[in-house]
Amino acid sequence: MNIHIQVIPHSEHRYTTCGDWWLDDNGDIQIRVSSLSDWRREMLVAVHELVEVLTCKHDGITTEQVDNFDKTFEANRPEGNEDEPGDEPSAPYVEQHCLATGIERILAARWGVFWKDYADEICALPEVPAKP
Repeated sequence: MNIHIQVIPHSEHRYTTCGDWWLDDNGDIQIRVSSLSDWRREMLVAVHELVEVLTCKHDGITTEQVDNFDKTFEANRPEGNEDEPGDEPSAPYVEQHCLATGIERILAARWGVFWKDYADEICALPEVPAKP
């Protein structure tokens, strides 16, 4: 298994997200992260995605389950709601997402990234139309 992490322009994501993962046809992990103002912020998103995908793989949660939940969540997101889909108790990957967020927060503290500023930058990213 290979792991490919790329920082991309936010508008190139498959749907509205700052971090995305999937297993490709070779079984390799693909991770895409929105370009942000600081490499540390980009890598916090990348580490979150890596922990989440590896834990989902371990627990038998598929890319399709996560993508379907995320896309449905985004399509029905209420105005002004800034919650992450993975924080939703009904998300099929809520435990894996919360573990990844915990590790992300620990790294943010260690790297001197103020969580509120980081979260504000992510929340300010524009919507991305879902791609087929």
